[in-house]
Amino acid sequence: MDILEGVLESLNHSIIITIFVFSMMIIVDYINILTQGKIRNILLKSKGKQYIISSLLGSTPGCLGAFMSVSMYVHGIITFGALTACMIATSGDEAFVMLTLFPEDALILFSILFVVGVISGIIVDKIIRKMKIKVCKECLLQEYHEENIEKMFSKKPRFSVARILMLLIFVSLIILNILDLFGPKGFGVEKILFLSISGFMVFISLFSSDHHLEDHIIKHIARKHIWRVFLWTFGALVFVNVFISLFNLEDFIRSNMNLILILSALVGVIPESGPHMIFVMMYSHGIIPFSVLLTSSIVQDGHGMLPLLSYTIKDSVMMKFINLVIGLLIGLIFYSAGL
Repeated sequence: MDILEGVLESLNHSIIITIFVFSMMIIVDYINILTQGKIRNILLKSKGKQYIISSLLGSTPGCLGAFMSVSMYVHGIITFGALTACMIATSGDEAFVMLTLFPEDALILFSILFVVGVISGIIVDKIIRKMKIKVCKECLLQEYHEENIEKMFSKKPRFSVARILMLLIFVSLIILNILDLFGPKGFGVEKILFLSISGFMVFISLFSSDHHLEDHIIKHIARKHIWRVFLWTFGALVFVNVFISLFNLEDFIRSNMNLILILSALVGVIPESGPHMIFVMMYSHGIIPFSVLLTSSIVQDGHGMLPLLSYTIKDSVMMKFINLVIGLLIGLIFYSAGL
């Protein structure tokens, strides 16, 4: 594969992946809005369930679950250990990409992250209580306000430029895919999934309320997330398809896997959704084992840590250190087992 061919292939795959990610982000956003009030009420009534709920929130693709957990933590609803469980379980926006590239392995990974998150959260809280470590005392003083769940659909929406553009994009995608000009070809599960998601997005384009379309989909998902997902995906694919083969780095990576595992954990410390994408792409191409992907996934938390940094740097640094230790420990165990 020459450089130009590799770049063009990377660009094509990046566009397809970004479309999937954009659509799944919107679906998860709807689920998040519909369930957030119930989740918070459950946590307020039963502290014992918060590790499971927090880890479950982290396991959901994207950063919404992590943001919700940070919000509950700074309002004194969940403990530091429960928030740790969420951050361990979350994989940020890369989770959408993993579901697109290797859905079966991704579900196994998310299940492991969920279990590790729950167990780690319980242990962390016990250690904190035993060692009398103070965490985010000022956060408990903040007042909690229940957010009203808005109306997400409208029978007579305003046909803005954004709505029309979004509608045209997904109608065009359906037509092009049916004609086998873009997206998954043939007639298999991937094509059915592509058409189903695109069809749902046409429905969203037609009937989303003006507020939800403008504030949630355009201003938040499109402007803050999607362009980053595309750039990181494209960059990671170029790295895997072009850079690694051009400089013959695959042999070096395979012969220095211990170093790559440690590097994946260190990269995971960065509070950003994107750097982890390199390890996602390398795993999808069979260059690195599951243990390296798992290590990176445990340590990294997408954008989930950013809101916490604005409240308390001390808790953020302590949580990142805990996740780094747990990620390396679990990763080395899986690597030693040949996974």
